[in-house]
Amino acid sequence: MWGRLPTFFYSLTLPRDNVNDELEHVVVEGLDEVGYDLVELRKGGSRSRPVLEVRIDRRDGEKVTVDDCARASRALEARLDSGSLVAERYVLQVSSPGERPLRTSAEWRRFVGRWANVLAPDFGGRFEAVIGEVDEHDGETVVTLRPEHGEAKRIPLAAVKEARLAFRF
Repeated sequence: MWGRLPTFFYSLTLPRDNVNDELEHVVVEGLDEVGYDLVELRKGGSRSRPVLEVRIDRRDGEKVTVDDCARASRALEARLDSGSLVAERYVLQVSSPGERPLRTSAEWRRFVGRWANVLAPDFGGRFEAVIGEVDEHDGETVVTLRPEHGEAKRIPLAAVKEARLAFRF
C-alpha cells in the first residue's frame, strides 16, 4: 500500500535571548553617532504591526525637539533596516523622555534641583520632591529629597522602587 503520506507543516520559532541586548546595542550605537542618549527602549505592537519605541535625551541637557527626534529616527532607521533585529516591516517611534525614569546614580546627579515623582515604600510611599544632594554613605548611594511640604528625606537609592522626573508648571 504505497500512497502518499500525509504532510504536516508547522512553524517553530526559537527564542533568541540576546535579541534585546543586540537591539539595544545597535540603538545605543546609532544614537551615540548623532549625539543622543538612550533613555528607554521598548518593543510592542502586534505581529502584523510591530512597534519599536525609543526615548532619547540630549547630552547637553537641553530639551529634546522634534528635529532631534527626526535626526535620531533617520540614524536608527539606517541601522535597523540593514540588520535582522526587527521585523521586515515595523513602526519606529522616537520621542523625548517626557517624565523620564531615574535609574542610575548618574541620572539622579544630573537632575539635582529638578522635581521627581518617587516611590519609596519605606519612606512614605509615593511623593513628589526636589532632588537634592546625591552622595555615598556607608557604601551606598543616598539622595536627599525635599518635598514641597515637610522635612527633607535622605533615602538610599536602593530603597527607591520607582522614580521619574516630574514636570511642574
